Amino acid sequence: MGPTRFFLLCFITGLVSFSMNFDVHEGAEFLVGGKENSWRIPTSPNGLNEWAEKERFKVGDVLVFKYDSKTDSVLEVEEGDYNKCNKMKPIHEYHDGNTTVKINESGAFFFISGANGHCEKGLKLEVKVLSQKHSSPPPALPPKDSPTVYPPPALTPAESPKSGSDVRVIGISTVIMAICMCFMIFF
Repeated sequence: MGPTRFFLLCFITGLVSFSMNFDVHEGAEFLVGGKENSWRIPTSPNGLNEWAEKERFKVGDVLVFKYDSKTDSVLEVEEGDYNKCNKMKPIHEYHDGNTTVKINESGAFFFISGANGHCEKGLKLEVKVLSQKHSSPPPALPPKDSPTVYPPPALTPAESPKSGSDVRVIGISTVIMAICMCFMIFF
């Protein structure tokens, strides 16, 4: 085997091995509140935040706000403005009635209603986004006087197929490319 073919074979093998080590998150789409037109004054003061606490938001996910654009809007704000329902300095302002917000980084994001008095009545949302390295919950520790047995983690609603899933990229296209290249080299 000539040095060029050997180099190409090593390169392809390295490429395949490298591609098999990537974790990729297919962005899930979350309908805010879990149903159509949930962006309205909630029946309980923390209704939207109670919904958000049950979900697991990750980088790449998309929040979908559905609301009547004639009577309301969505404002992304800083935490202090969220706590005070201050609409004066929004980071982003949305008025279309079908707002999609893609989450591009981990951390906390704060949204309030742009309609007068709605935020004060509980129409606001805090979303906590996990970083890639914290996308899986840690295993639960057993009590000290029990034997150490770690059950497999259960899927949360956000990890179920309805809201997207993490996939281990095997690099099928890369493997196919490597096989094709090997055929080209040896035949």
